[in-house]
Amino acid sequence: MMAEKSGNGLAVITGASTGIGYELARCAAQDGYDLIIVADETEIETAATKLWAAGTQVEAVQADLSTQTGVEKLLCHIATKERPVDLLFANAGQGLGNGFLDQRMEAIQKVIATNISGTVALVHAIGSGMRQRGNGRILLTGSIAGFMPGTFQAVYNATKAFINSFSFALREELDGTGVTVTCLMPGATETAFFKRADMLDTPVGRQKKDDPGFVAQTGYDAMMNGDGDVVSGWKNKLMSAAANVTPAETLAKQHRKMAEPDGK
Repeated sequence: MMAEKSGNGLAVITGASTGIGYELARCAAQDGYDLIIVADETEIETAATKLWAAGTQVEAVQADLSTQTGVEKLLCHIATKERPVDLLFANAGQGLGNGFLDQRMEAIQKVIATNISGTVALVHAIGSGMRQRGNGRILLTGSIAGFMPGTFQAVYNATKAFINSFSFALREELDGTGVTVTCLMPGATETAFFKRADMLDTPVGRQKKDDPGFVAQTGYDAMMNGDGDVVSGWKNKLMSAAANVTPAETLAKQHRKMAEPDGK
Protein backbone atom coordinates (compact mmCIF):
# COMPACT_ATOMS: atom_id res chain seq x y z
CA MET A 1 0.00 0.00 0.00
CA MET A 2 1.29 3.47 -0.91
CA ALA A 3 0.02 6.93 0.02
CA GLU A 4 0.90 10.64 0.51
CA LYS A 5 0.33 12.06 -2.97
CA SER A 6 -3.11 13.20 -4.09
CA GLY A 7 -4.79 13.59 -7.48
CA ASN A 8 -8.07 15.09 -8.66
CA GLY A 9 -10.36 12.10 -8.26
CA LEU A 10 -10.45 8.41 -7.36
CA ALA A 11 -10.35 5.52 -9.83
CA VAL A 12 -10.83 1.85 -8.95
CA ILE A 13 -9.38 -0.68 -11.41
CA THR A 14 -9.84 -4.43 -11.05
CA GLY A 15 -7.58 -7.00 -12.70
CA ALA A 16 -4.89 -4.33 -12.72
CA SER A 17 -1.70 -6.30 -12.06
CA THR A 18 -0.93 -6.78 -15.77
CA GLY A 19 -2.34 -6.38 -19.26
CA ILE A 20 -5.32 -4.19 -20.10
CA GLY A 21 -6.14 -3.52 -16.43
CA TYR A 22 -2.65 -2.22 -15.68
CA GLU A 23 -2.75 -0.02 -18.77
CA LEU A 24 -6.17 1.36 -17.81
CA ALA A 25 -4.71 2.26 -14.41
CA ARG A 26 -1.79 3.97 -16.12
CA CYS A 27 -4.20 6.03 -18.26
CA ALA A 28 -6.09 7.18 -15.16
CA ALA A 29 -2.88 7.98 -13.28
CA GLN A 30 -1.58 10.07 -16.16
CA ASP A 31 -4.83 12.05 -15.98
CA GLY A 32 -4.16 12.74 -12.29
CA TYR A 33 -6.54 10.26 -10.68
CA ASP A 34 -5.64 8.54 -7.44
CA LEU A 35 -5.84 4.78 -7.82
CA ILE A 36 -7.08 1.75 -5.96
CA ILE A 37 -5.86 -1.20 -8.01
CA VAL A 38 -7.01 -4.75 -7.40
CA ALA A 39 -5.95 -8.27 -8.38
CA ASP A 40 -5.92 -11.73 -6.84
CA GLU A 41 -2.13 -12.04 -7.07
CA THR A 42 0.90 -10.52 -5.32
CA GLU A 43 1.98 -8.86 -8.58
CA ILE A 44 -0.52 -6.12 -7.78
CA GLU A 45 2.08 -4.64 -5.39
CA THR A 46 4.64 -4.50 -8.20
CA ALA A 47 2.10 -2.78 -10.41
CA ALA A 48 1.44 -0.20 -7.68
CA THR A 49 5.15 0.58 -7.42
CA LYS A 50 5.39 1.21 -11.18
CA LEU A 51 2.22 3.31 -11.28
CA TRP A 52 3.48 5.42 -8.38
CA ALA A 53 5.86 7.10 -10.80
CA ALA A 54 2.92 8.88 -12.44
CA GLY A 55 2.73 11.09 -9.36
CA THR A 56 -0.66 10.21 -7.86
CA GLN A 57 -1.70 8.14 -4.87
CA VAL A 58 -1.72 4.41 -5.55
CA GLU A 59 -3.07 1.72 -3.23
CA ALA A 60 -2.97 -1.99 -4.00
CA VAL A 61 -5.56 -4.47 -2.75
CA GLN A 62 -5.04 -8.19 -3.18
CA ALA A 63 -8.50 -9.71 -3.33
CA ASP A 64 -10.17 -12.60 -5.15
CA LEU A 65 -13.25 -11.02 -6.71
CA SER A 66 -14.69 -14.43 -7.57
CA THR A 67 -15.65 -14.66 -3.89
CA GLN A 68 -18.03 -12.63 -1.76
CA THR A 69 -15.23 -12.24 0.78
CA GLY A 70 -12.97 -10.72 -1.87
CA VAL A 71 -15.62 -8.27 -3.06
CA GLU A 72 -16.37 -7.22 0.52
CA LYS A 73 -12.66 -6.76 1.23
CA LEU A 74 -12.37 -4.34 -1.67
CA LEU A 75 -15.56 -2.45 -0.79
CA CYS A 76 -14.45 -2.10 2.83
CA HIS A 77 -11.11 -0.72 1.69
CA ILE A 78 -12.85 1.81 -0.57
CA ALA A 79 -15.12 2.84 2.31
CA THR A 80 -12.13 3.70 4.50
CA LYS A 81 -11.10 6.37 1.98
CA GLU A 82 -14.27 8.36 2.75
CA ARG A 83 -14.29 9.77 -0.77
CA PRO A 84 -16.39 8.97 -3.83
CA VAL A 85 -15.29 6.68 -6.63
CA ASP A 86 -15.22 8.77 -9.80
CA LEU A 87 -14.13 6.06 -12.22
CA LEU A 88 -14.77 2.33 -11.97
CA PHE A 89 -12.94 0.01 -14.35
CA ALA A 90 -14.59 -3.40 -13.93
CA ASN A 91 -11.89 -5.24 -15.81
CA ALA A 92 -11.15 -8.40 -13.80
CA GLY A 93 -11.74 -11.55 -15.79
CA GLN A 94 -10.51 -15.08 -16.38
CA GLY A 95 -10.39 -17.28 -19.45
CA LEU A 96 -10.61 -21.02 -19.84
CA GLY A 97 -9.64 -23.01 -22.90
CA ASN A 98 -10.23 -26.62 -24.03
CA GLY A 99 -13.50 -28.51 -24.42
CA PHE A 100 -16.19 -27.87 -21.84
CA LEU A 101 -16.43 -31.48 -20.68
CA ASP A 102 -12.65 -31.65 -20.33
CA GLN A 103 -12.55 -28.67 -17.95
CA ARG A 104 -12.65 -28.98 -14.18
CA MET A 105 -15.95 -27.80 -12.70
CA GLU A 106 -14.04 -25.81 -10.08
CA ALA A 107 -12.28 -23.85 -12.83
CA ILE A 108 -15.54 -23.32 -14.71
CA GLN A 109 -17.26 -21.94 -11.64
CA LYS A 110 -14.37 -19.57 -10.91
CA VAL A 111 -14.54 -18.11 -14.40
CA ILE A 112 -18.28 -17.49 -14.02
CA ALA A 113 -17.87 -16.08 -10.52
CA THR A 114 -15.03 -13.75 -11.54
CA ASN A 115 -16.37 -12.56 -14.87
CA ILE A 116 -20.02 -12.25 -13.87
CA SER A 117 -20.83 -12.51 -10.16
CA GLY A 118 -17.93 -10.45 -8.84
CA THR A 119 -18.30 -7.84 -11.55
CA VAL A 120 -22.04 -7.44 -11.01
CA ALA A 121 -21.64 -7.17 -7.22
CA LEU A 122 -18.97 -4.49 -7.53
CA VAL A 123 -20.85 -2.46 -10.13
CA HIS A 124 -24.02 -2.64 -8.03
CA ALA A 125 -22.28 -1.33 -4.90
CA ILE A 126 -20.20 1.42 -6.51
CA GLY A 127 -22.78 2.31 -9.16
CA SER A 128 -25.38 2.93 -6.45
CA GLY A 129 -23.14 5.55 -4.88
CA MET A 130 -22.52 7.17 -8.24
CA ARG A 131 -26.24 7.39 -9.01
CA GLN A 132 -26.95 8.88 -5.60
CA ARG A 133 -24.35 11.60 -6.22
CA GLY A 134 -25.41 12.05 -9.85
CA ASN A 135 -21.88 11.62 -11.14
CA GLY A 136 -19.51 8.84 -12.19
CA ARG A 137 -18.16 6.75 -15.03
CA ILE A 138 -18.11 2.96 -15.34
CA LEU A 139 -16.10 0.95 -17.85
CA LEU A 140 -16.77 -2.78 -18.20
CA THR A 141 -14.32 -4.91 -20.15
CA GLY A 142 -16.44 -7.08 -22.39
CA SER A 143 -15.09 -8.69 -25.54
CA ILE A 144 -15.86 -9.32 -29.18
CA ALA A 145 -15.85 -12.95 -27.98
CA GLY A 146 -19.28 -12.16 -26.58
CA PHE A 147 -20.66 -11.94 -30.13
CA MET A 148 -19.90 -15.55 -31.05
CA PRO A 149 -20.34 -19.05 -29.61
CA GLY A 150 -16.96 -19.95 -28.13
CA THR A 151 -16.16 -23.43 -29.30
CA PHE A 152 -13.35 -24.65 -27.00
CA GLN A 153 -13.93 -21.46 -25.00
CA ALA A 154 -17.62 -21.98 -24.34
CA VAL A 155 -17.86 -20.66 -20.80
CA TYR A 156 -15.60 -17.65 -21.31
CA ASN A 157 -17.42 -16.40 -24.40
CA ALA A 158 -20.76 -16.88 -22.67
CA THR A 159 -19.62 -14.74 -19.73
CA LYS A 160 -18.52 -12.00 -22.10
CA ALA A 161 -21.88 -12.13 -23.88
CA PHE A 162 -23.40 -11.48 -20.46
CA ILE A 163 -21.07 -8.53 -19.77
CA ASN A 164 -21.70 -6.96 -23.17
CA SER A 165 -25.48 -7.24 -22.74
CA PHE A 166 -25.39 -6.14 -19.10
CA SER A 167 -23.36 -3.07 -19.96
CA PHE A 168 -25.74 -1.89 -22.70
CA ALA A 169 -28.78 -2.39 -20.49
CA LEU A 170 -27.26 -0.66 -17.47
CA ARG A 171 -26.23 2.29 -19.61
CA GLU A 172 -29.83 2.79 -20.72
CA GLU A 173 -31.14 2.47 -17.17
CA LEU A 174 -28.72 5.17 -16.00
CA ASP A 175 -29.46 7.55 -18.86
CA GLY A 176 -29.99 11.03 -17.46
CA THR A 177 -28.56 10.23 -14.01
CA GLY A 178 -25.11 11.70 -14.59
CA VAL A 179 -23.55 8.21 -14.60
CA THR A 180 -22.17 6.82 -17.85
CA VAL A 181 -21.49 3.17 -18.70
CA THR A 182 -19.04 2.15 -21.41
CA CYS A 183 -18.28 -1.35 -22.70
CA LEU A 184 -14.76 -1.96 -24.01
CA MET A 185 -14.78 -4.90 -26.41
CA PRO A 186 -11.25 -5.93 -27.37
CA GLY A 187 -10.15 -8.88 -29.44
CA ALA A 188 -7.13 -11.06 -28.76
CA THR A 189 -4.67 -8.91 -26.80
CA GLU A 190 -1.03 -9.51 -25.87
CA THR A 191 -1.46 -10.31 -22.18
CA ALA A 192 -1.05 -13.25 -19.82
CA PHE A 193 -4.64 -14.27 -20.61
CA PHE A 194 -3.83 -17.10 -23.02
CA LYS A 195 -1.18 -18.65 -20.79
CA ARG A 196 -3.50 -18.56 -17.79
CA ALA A 197 -6.34 -19.99 -19.87
CA ASP A 198 -4.12 -22.87 -21.08
CA MET A 199 -4.49 -21.75 -24.69
CA LEU A 200 -0.90 -21.42 -25.89
CA ASP A 201 -1.38 -24.53 -28.06
CA THR A 202 -4.16 -22.93 -30.12
CA PRO A 203 -4.06 -20.79 -33.28
CA VAL A 204 -5.39 -17.74 -31.42
CA GLY A 205 -2.87 -18.31 -28.65
CA ARG A 206 0.01 -18.20 -31.15
CA GLN A 207 -1.17 -15.39 -33.41
CA LYS A 208 -0.04 -11.77 -33.28
CA LYS A 209 -2.25 -9.88 -30.86
CA ASP A 210 -3.20 -6.29 -30.09
CA ASP A 211 -1.10 -4.13 -27.81
CA PRO A 212 -2.73 -3.79 -24.36
CA GLY A 213 -1.69 -0.14 -24.11
CA PHE A 214 -3.53 0.68 -27.34
CA VAL A 215 -6.61 -1.28 -26.24
CA ALA A 216 -6.68 0.43 -22.84
CA GLN A 217 -6.27 3.92 -24.29
CA THR A 218 -9.11 3.24 -26.72
CA GLY A 219 -11.36 2.17 -23.85
CA TYR A 220 -10.28 5.00 -21.57
CA ASP A 221 -10.94 7.66 -24.21
CA ALA A 222 -14.38 6.18 -24.93
CA MET A 223 -15.20 6.17 -21.23
CA MET A 224 -14.15 9.78 -20.74
CA ASN A 225 -16.16 10.76 -23.83
CA GLY A 226 -19.21 9.03 -22.38
CA ASP A 227 -19.48 6.61 -25.30
CA GLY A 228 -21.63 3.51 -24.87
CA ASP A 229 -19.24 1.00 -26.38
CA VAL A 230 -16.04 0.69 -28.33
CA VAL A 231 -14.39 -2.15 -30.24
CA SER A 232 -10.61 -1.72 -30.30
CA GLY A 233 -8.80 -2.20 -33.61
CA TRP A 234 -10.13 -2.25 -37.17
CA LYS A 235 -9.81 -6.04 -37.54
CA ASN A 236 -11.93 -6.52 -34.44
CA LYS A 237 -14.48 -4.03 -35.75
CA LEU A 238 -14.79 -6.09 -38.92
CA MET A 239 -15.13 -9.32 -36.92
CA SER A 240 -17.84 -7.87 -34.67
CA ALA A 241 -19.77 -6.49 -37.64
CA ALA A 242 -19.59 -9.84 -39.44
CA ALA A 243 -20.68 -11.69 -36.30
CA ASN A 244 -23.92 -9.71 -36.22
CA VAL A 245 -25.02 -11.10 -39.61
CA THR A 246 -23.48 -14.59 -39.51
CA PRO A 247 -25.49 -17.65 -38.34
CA ALA A 248 -24.47 -18.89 -34.90
CA GLU A 249 -23.63 -22.35 -36.25
CA THR A 250 -21.16 -20.84 -38.70
CA LEU A 251 -19.62 -18.66 -35.99
CA ALA A 252 -19.17 -21.71 -33.76
CA LYS A 253 -17.32 -23.54 -36.56
CA GLN A 254 -15.13 -20.49 -37.22
CA HIS A 255 -14.30 -20.18 -33.53
CA ARG A 256 -13.27 -23.82 -33.45
CA LYS A 257 -10.55 -23.05 -36.01
CA MET A 258 -9.15 -20.36 -33.67
CA ALA A 259 -9.46 -22.00 -30.26
CA GLU A 260 -9.18 -25.77 -30.78
CA PRO A 261 -6.03 -27.11 -29.09
CA ASP A 262 -3.39 -28.90 -31.14
CA GLY A 263 -4.09 -32.59 -31.54
CA LYS A 264 -7.85 -32.37 -31.07
